[in-house]
Amino acid sequence: MAITWNSELELGIPVIDSQHRRIVEYINAVYHARNTHSLEEIVEVLDELVDYTLSHFAFEENLMEEAGYPFLNAHKKVHRLFARRVGSFQQRVKTGEDITEELLHVLKAWLINHIKCDDRDYSEVVRANMVEATRRTKAKKGSWFNRLFG
Repeated sequence: MAITWNSELELGIPVIDSQHRRIVEYINAVYHARNTHSLEEIVEVLDELVDYTLSHFAFEENLMEEAGYPFLNAHKKVHRLFARRVGSFQQRVKTGEDITEELLHVLKAWLINHIKCDDRDYSEVVRANMVEATRRTKAKKGSWFNRLFG
């Protein structure tokens, strides 16, 4: 069954929530490819999913680093392990192996668990950092004096 985006998956960080929604769309595209029995479509969607997810991980890790998230290295390790696992799916499907059901199970379980647990852990720290950065930016733009000497 495809994943339906809901508020339980939201972290309250609009840019991250948008990226997570996009990843859900890719996973749902894998469901579609399974239903059409298109190996070519699965390969294409999986390649796009991996590319997008890797860029999302880098973006997310940058936000955590800027916010001083204390468990950044552990989170990066989780990302690397997932990337390696999905990379093995890419290799297997390109040899013609039907990995669709296993892939869907892993993607769905991992994404939902990762968002609800791992990502939720950093969300408060990152949100607070983003609020503070926005406040500093607004303060600098406030008066001509702040813009000139801030």
